Amino acid sequence: MAKRIQIEQNGGPEVLQWAEVALAEPKAGEVRVKNHAVGVNFIDIYFRDGLYKAPAMPTSLGTEGAGVVDAIGEGVTGFKVGDRVAYAQGPLGAYSQYHVLPANKLVSLPEQIDFDSAAAMMLKGLTCQYLLRQTAPLKAGDVVLFHAAAGGVGTFACQWAKALGVKLIGTVSTAEKAALAKANGAWEVINYSTENVVERVKELTGGAMCDVVYDSVGKDTWLTSLDCLKPRGLMVSFGNSSGPVEGVNLAILNQKGSLFVTRPSLNGYADTPERLQAMAKDLFDVVQSGQVQIHIGQRFPLEDAAKAHIALAGRQTTGSTVLVP
Repeated sequence: MAKRIQIEQNGGPEVLQWAEVALAEPKAGEVRVKNHAVGVNFIDIYFRDGLYKAPAMPTSLGTEGAGVVDAIGEGVTGFKVGDRVAYAQGPLGAYSQYHVLPANKLVSLPEQIDFDSAAAMMLKGLTCQYLLRQTAPLKAGDVVLFHAAAGGVGTFACQWAKALGVKLIGTVSTAEKAALAKANGAWEVINYSTENVVERVKELTGGAMCDVVYDSVGKDTWLTSLDCLKPRGLMVSFGNSSGPVEGVNLAILNQKGSLFVTRPSLNGYADTPERLQAMAKDLFDVVQSGQVQIHIGQRFPLEDAAKAHIALAGRQTTGSTVLVP
């Protein structure tokens, strides 16, 4: 038997249950991982509250973790029992002491990276990899706006952008988060609680505005983000923390300067084992070089996942959040 967090219906944090379930055996092509650490992300809340539909109920949550290979299914090559591994793409079920998933979703974890750091970095780090290295062909000197710059993805992005020579303007909600984003390498920071984002971007760029805007907030910042772009700039909408962007009239992209827009996802970029391995190598390299450091702002016991969700949704977290089985 194994313990896990599961839900039987969609709803608030109160639907998260601490349950005992049978230990699943890996099928052909699958690996069972004994989790040492589990990452917490906004996408977990989307599956909990029903914005994203889970394949079946009851279900556990989470797609990110790190641990040791515990059992191997038929036909699996490249991994053996005892190997240190990490993952970020699911299937759902990481909020558990053990997780069974396809071997092609796993990557080997370098000895120099501990389990907590791996669970804190895989989804956020791979997200930054495709955002900064693939979605837009960024080069030194480019100016970008990154919302929620003190969050899990944001603290990665600030550091990686600085390493690339990119001028990242981060938005945050408090002075404390502004200091954190700045400490992580943001070129400039805007506190949207006290400053007008568009006007500050105009001041900081001398009216030139931004080459790219990275927006994980969604509904509340959509128009602000578009107004921060220079003509033919790129709007990268990659999250919905305030709710999904709906009812968009494409003509607005023309009106605001022949803008480009994309709604990317990790699965859309790490869509083959080869691409996943290459992206993970890029991430591990930049972390091991010291250019990107892992900031774990808070840890919770696995059974306290509800408290982690409340903190994350309430914008009470900084950096990454980890559950410890």
